[in-house]
Amino acid sequence: MQTNAVIATRLSDGDEVDRSLWTGFLAVALILVMASASFPAWSKTAPDSFADLAQRLLPAVVNVSTTQAAKEGSRPQLPQLPPGSPFEDFFKEFFERNQPQQRRRPSRSLGSGFIIDSSGYVVTNNHVIEGADEITVILQDDTRIAAEVVGRDSKTDLAVLKIEPTTKLPSVSFGDSDASRVGDWIIAIGNPFGLGGTVTAGIISARGRNINSGPYDDFIQTDASINRGNSGGPMFNLEGVVIGVNTAIFSPSGGSVGIGFAIPSTTVRLVIRQLMDGGQVRRGWLGVHIQTVTDELAENLGLDHTRGALVASVIKDGPAEAAEIKAGDVILTFDGKDIGEMRRLPRIVAETPVDKIVDAIIWRAKAEIKLSVTVGELDEKEPQVASRRPGGGNGQEESFDDFGLTLSEVSPGLRKRFELADDAKGVIVTGVGEGGLAAEKGIRPGDLVVEVNQDEVNSLSAVHDSIGKARQDGKKTVLFLLEGQGGLRFVALRLKEG
Repeated sequence: MQTNAVIATRLSDGDEVDRSLWTGFLAVALILVMASASFPAWSKTAPDSFADLAQRLLPAVVNVSTTQAAKEGSRPQLPQLPPGSPFEDFFKEFFERNQPQQRRRPSRSLGSGFIIDSSGYVVTNNHVIEGADEITVILQDDTRIAAEVVGRDSKTDLAVLKIEPTTKLPSVSFGDSDASRVGDWIIAIGNPFGLGGTVTAGIISARGRNINSGPYDDFIQTDASINRGNSGGPMFNLEGVVIGVNTAIFSPSGGSVGIGFAIPSTTVRLVIRQLMDGGQVRRGWLGVHIQTVTDELAENLGLDHTRGALVASVIKDGPAEAAEIKAGDVILTFDGKDIGEMRRLPRIVAETPVDKIVDAIIWRAKAEIKLSVTVGELDEKEPQVASRRPGGGNGQEESFDDFGLTLSEVSPGLRKRFELADDAKGVIVTGVGEGGLAAEKGIRPGDLVVEVNQDEVNSLSAVHDSIGKARQDGKKTVLFLLEGQGGLRFVALRLKEG
């Protein structure tokens, strides 16, 4: 009691030294409390162990075994002998007697998957089951169950299988991959090299990776160890929900080097739901050909920086034409989603429900405008592009030295030489200077110049007028709309000073 009394006295009316110490202590404590409130990430530390999480999730992760009947190997051919030769029967009998019987040896492969419904629906990669004659799902307790394909989607490399279990199966649910951040902890569970039930841990290394595997690439990158056989397995966050499907690795050696890629769950959920409902995926369609907005194009179009998707052409009778979207427009947002870079637009449109009416913000004539678009349905057939090959014939030419470009008005000889359609309009490229601006931008002889600075051109004088107007207006670049082997595209060529 005496000690407590002394302390109480010092806190109330003690000497200045004790009061200063206590005040300093309170100040430090207050700073720490405020810091922890301002930076909540400080309280998020690496778990002491992933054991409890792994124990809970492992039963829902399966191995996927596929069998594909191998084609018979080719047999040695008999030597070429004249018809009716006495050696013909001899060689035939010799080869048949000494050639071992060819057997159809099935090829087998292993992958991973995970159960999303206790009745037996399993998610995996399409490439895991592609070409398989038989598919078997192996549970954690080594129970083997034959599986049927419910649906598959090669564009996103996803597939849904169905098994008929005798008991209710453990399952996992999808989380929101968009809420995941670079640096977050994740765990991957799968079947690397046939070693089932393998758990690895790492962090999200990057978001939005494009590895050129398909038109809708948007991969999550991780440094968790992922190897062959992990394909189709789940990527979990620390809450135990699936935020990705492990699909690919970057590896010069074939083994893990700490660069793995997973399809984000926001994409997986949309695809899987459609596969389970109807066995196929219906994707939204806008009906435009687009290209990247480069620095030169942004400058010419009056954009403050490179952003959006530049419309190179509009497909006739498509949703974009109905919405009055035009070539030369830059699509900045679609359905409320920002188009930071060109390759985001196809994925956003594809994930938009067919027949949905959405708003699009367009950049046109140096101003933003809003348009309403009714999303169509994508036809998965690839369009055919006509080729152009040089033949004979000449036309009147003129060189544009600023760009390293030689142009000519379309003549019957040039129309035949470059196999142009009878109704083809514009000015044709007949020469491209080596090392010039046009060559750097990929312009080729046979390309048609359809517009210059968004004005139609059908003569060399029209090209001169547009270039001259650009100089008078103080523009540093000239915008060409070209029609080539790959369709329509815009190219900005920089004017020489003076």
